[in-house]
Amino acid sequence: MRGTPRPLYRKVNTRTRGVKHGSGQKFSRDRHTKKALNNPSLQASMHGGQQHGRDYTPLFRFLLSRVGQRWDDVFREACARLDGTAPIFWMVATCEADRCAYFRADENSYFSGLFVGEDGILSLVAPEMNEDSLKPTCACCTHSFNGKVFTQRFGT
Repeated sequence: MRGTPRPLYRKVNTRTRGVKHGSGQKFSRDRHTKKALNNPSLQASMHGGQQHGRDYTPLFRFLLSRVGQRWDDVFREACARLDGTAPIFWMVATCEADRCAYFRADENSYFSGLFVGEDGILSLVAPEMNEDSLKPTCACCTHSFNGKVFTQRFGT
């Protein structure tokens, strides 16, 4: 008997020095004003939709490992292992206009863009793209594409 599958995200330390998050202070001052009393959307709970401390790298690697498989099966498994579906569509284009060869997941992490073909198969937008294709934006950081370090150097 198998246990519960591991989630496709990691919780990261949000108390680290230098990590800044919105505190909600501005909204707390505006919530009980006359303007807000006439607008129900401004009277919502302050326990909002921001989720800090999520690293979705496991999801992106999962989706890359499922290229060539039926999208319905991949999507069903991913949804069962996530806290929401929005991060899936950071990587997978829902229409042809949204297709990109790659997307930036973090400051220095890039991943291949994906799309679902008319046949329902998950595919790469630009299969020829790899870690040799992109240049770093600065010399001080390590940049990666699909988990592999860029081979080109900054300024070359």
